[in-house]
Amino acid sequence: MKQHGKFNTSHDLTSFGFEGLGAVYWNYAAPALYEEAIARKEARIAAGGALTVETGQHTGRSAADKFVVRSAETENAIWWDNNKPMAPEAFEILKQDMLAHAAGKELFAQDLYGGADPEYRIKARVVTEYAWHSLFIRNLLIRPQAAELADYVPEMMIIDLPSFKADPDRHGCRSETVIACDLVNRVVLIGGTSYAGEMKKSVFTALNYSLPERGVMPMHCSANVGDQGDAAVFFGLSGTGKTTLSADASRTLIGDDEHGWGEDGIFNFEGGCYAKTIRLSKEAEPEIFSTTERFGTVLENVMLDENRVPDFDDASLTENTRCAYPLDFIPNASATGRAPHPRSIIMLTADAFGVLPPIARLTPAQAMFHFLSGYTAKVAGTEKGVTEPEATFSTCFGAPFMPRHPSEYGDLLRSLIARHGATCWLVNTGWTGGAYGTGSRMPIRVTRKLLSEALSGRLNEAEFRTDGNFGFEVPVAVDEIETSILDPRSTWADGEAYDRQAAKLARMFRENFVKFEAHVDQEVLAAAAIELQAAE
Repeated sequence: MKQHGKFNTSHDLTSFGFEGLGAVYWNYAAPALYEEAIARKEARIAAGGALTVETGQHTGRSAADKFVVRSAETENAIWWDNNKPMAPEAFEILKQDMLAHAAGKELFAQDLYGGADPEYRIKARVVTEYAWHSLFIRNLLIRPQAAELADYVPEMMIIDLPSFKADPDRHGCRSETVIACDLVNRVVLIGGTSYAGEMKKSVFTALNYSLPERGVMPMHCSANVGDQGDAAVFFGLSGTGKTTLSADASRTLIGDDEHGWGEDGIFNFEGGCYAKTIRLSKEAEPEIFSTTERFGTVLENVMLDENRVPDFDDASLTENTRCAYPLDFIPNASATGRAPHPRSIIMLTADAFGVLPPIARLTPAQAMFHFLSGYTAKVAGTEKGVTEPEATFSTCFGAPFMPRHPSEYGDLLRSLIARHGATCWLVNTGWTGGAYGTGSRMPIRVTRKLLSEALSGRLNEAEFRTDGNFGFEVPVAVDEIETSILDPRSTWADGEAYDRQAAKLARMFRENFVKFEAHVDQEVLAAAAIELQAAE
């Protein structure tokens, strides 16, 4: 592992270039961070004990303001079609300006791990302007034991100063908001936004850059495991159900968002969960709901009533309301963050067209096609400016966080699936009975039942039909599930309208996949041809 000499092992930031700081509060735990956040008027305490905060104008990630330093070392390693470049000189000016901006301020620092597997984890030092940001990242990353902090040598530095405003002309960015990533030296600079999710995704981006060279597959997925070691991973963008579906009381939760798959199995990158709370209910999602009533949880942009009880139906600030809590707040969470090689690969999609079935079985080649396609719908509030679901293709189910070309991740995934014999499923948590605006959201009870049957292996014994539009296999009947919902066309009032929508979606798949054709083999190309029959 590369060691960075400028990162001091002691509680001292001067070696990084900070000067004249008012004070630095190191590795404060939740009680002390609560006190600091309240004293600084950053937050309020909700009924039940959670810390509630508002993120201001940025209620989601600012994807258009994220940049990667373009240097000789990254020139041929980064997928520049997907990542905005920043010159090393501009990054250095930005860094020096942010360090100067920090002079005289009191800051908070956390020494944490990204990655539950000691072989592959990264030591990330996170320096924040806000006390609540320090609690957020302490919840979301892995907290070292006290003894491990004695000789902790950080390998990554994140500086998050919301009050700093970038200058596009001076710093080579787009606006006053900037997320600048030097992936070689592992330094991330965040300014002009209070949205805390930028910090955790910066660690994810760094791991997505470094791990493939070591034969480890970084995945934007949740994961859980059953009593028989039957691990499962759930790929999907925000809002597709990764957190909700992995929080299954009958299975052990490994994590809800980011994992690696290496020689010894899968491992969580994080030590916490960052769950959407809009329309959260105790009945539908009891495990997640219970975390919102605990001291230590951070509630982002959640409105409170006159008694400070969270109103999860109130989207006054954003649809992207969130709770951030340590993983051990979930009763059945893994203590190690690790599990065996997965037996099931679930690819979640929120199909805004209402075309895809609730579940379909994929061949390995079809799985790679859908992984590279990454079809879903952006859910309102996940990114700034998105106010309602819109169809999108986000390769690897996480394009904003993928610095390398998708084919690198796709080849790794396909190799691991083949080596360990995982069964792959495409699961639609989106719309049924019509497109968004006409149909309704797929009932969660249907999704949970189908997943239970798939993860247990029972679904493999069902009768399947080959879908005439997309070529994958769809179960004909499943106990306790209405047969009609398994056939999307039959749920539409107008079958011909369904056919037109299916053809439209297939054309979108075809147009999107053109850019990957030169990077896949004949088997995947053949699977793609079958998938796109409806477009012809």
